[in-house]
Amino acid sequence: MLDDQVRGVLAALEEDDARERAAGVPAARRSLPCGPEAGRLLFALAASSAGCRVLEIGGSRGYSTIWLAAGARLARGSVVSLEFDAVKIAAWRANLANAGLDGVAELCEGDAFASLEQLEPGFQLVFLDAWKDDYERYFATARPLLRPGSVVVADNVDTNPIVAAYAAARQADPALVSVTVPIGNGLEVTTLTTL
Repeated sequence: MLDDQVRGVLAALEEDDARERAAGVPAARRSLPCGPEAGRLLFALAASSAGCRVLEIGGSRGYSTIWLAAGARLARGSVVSLEFDAVKIAAWRANLANAGLDGVAELCEGDAFASLEQLEPGFQLVFLDAWKDDYERYFATARPLLRPGSVVVADNVDTNPIVAAYAAARQADPALVSVTVPIGNGLEVTTLTTL
């Protein structure tokens, strides 16, 4: 649930992002959170299925993880988050602990592709918010971990031409039902109908 502890950490992360943007901190060093509108959708998706197993590719400092884990906690589910940046990993751990969600979410440190190969199948929800050039490869690598009815949400459709091409490819795939949702930076919400 979105208790005061969770809301407080989310608000602090939003303030950090605004301050870093105003200071001109380079994008590679910022958190680049998905934002509150996208976060609310992630919460709803994670909370909507009992025992939901969530996979997050690109955990950063934990902003979207907190939304996902709060929803998963409500549904008695769990989150696995992948992140390779050591500074962001330390912040992720601190933020999830401060939000009281470190028991709901676990972090796999290191290369996402190597981590994906080690995970057990059965995820119902994937949030993809990592290096945009690799979205196609992330989707292909994560797909065997999913089942019909699983949902994949990809961020930054409206802000990155590579992700826009990713979205078009999902919409053209007859094994999927996919739609661009115009909130935040644009989300591509894809449901697998077959494997």
